[in-house]
Amino acid sequence: MADRLDLPMVYVRSAPKAHGRGNQIEGRIEAGQQAVLVEDLISTGGSSLAAVEALRGAGVEVTAVLAIFTYNMKRAAEAFEKAGLSVFTVTDFDTLVSVAAEQGRLDRAQADSLVAWRDAQHVEAAHAAR
Repeated sequence: MADRLDLPMVYVRSAPKAHGRGNQIEGRIEAGQQAVLVEDLISTGGSSLAAVEALRGAGVEVTAVLAIFTYNMKRAAEAFEKAGLSVFTVTDFDTLVSVAAEQGRLDRAQADSLVAWRDAQHVEAAHAAR
């Protein structure tokens, strides 16, 4: 996207490198700049929010998160809202399950089971946090 829009791009690692300059952010970015975080997949939102925090720590204003796919997990939505971030995705888990069911690739019980699995992830996380 950055190349097509002729905009700068940086890469945010999950943690600073253990060698060399010890950078967590690779590429040129300066305090005061705005950025949009681009992700392939959002499940809980944890890795996306860690990247946002690294960018914010460098003085960058992250305006939104764009992703190809999200599981639509409730805890991710809550975390992004708490961080003051809008999230935009190309597609999501609910659409995937719905289209698969409409096309006969899943029966209703299988579709319901997948949605129940996804929803249970929030409940398990809440119990683990206690």
